[in-house]
Amino acid sequence: MDGKKILYNARGITMKSCRNTSFIGILLAVLLIGGCGSLMATPIKNILDNPRDYSDRTVRVTGEVTDTFSLFVIKYFMVKDSSGEITVVTTRPLPQRGSKITVKGIVHEAFSLGDTQLIVIVEPDEAKDR
Repeated sequence: MDGKKILYNARGITMKSCRNTSFIGILLAVLLIGGCGSLMATPIKNILDNPRDYSDRTVRVTGEVTDTFSLFVIKYFMVKDSSGEITVVTTRPLPQRGSKITVKGIVHEAFSLGDTQLIVIVEPDEAKDR
């Protein structure tokens, strides 16, 4: 050989290849966990407590439908999880009260008046999702 020492582990695999394999494994795990963030539900309390952090961002919330409202073209429903409750504006058919639901939509501030503000999730139009 050329005078370099090559270290082998108990299985006869070079230590350099073990480090490369470990690095690739860690990298894949980080990418997988980072990518799953968009698949996991955001606690409603996080959105309501930090609306600027979520404004105009797509989120996914999971909870129980507690109320529904429909008047002409205005339709919305309330979703409650263990951390809070939020309004979801939609053009889709309204879900049943009491049903468990996962909603994906964009966070918006509907209005703000003094200390009162209404943060909503706007669910995308069903036809545009296809």
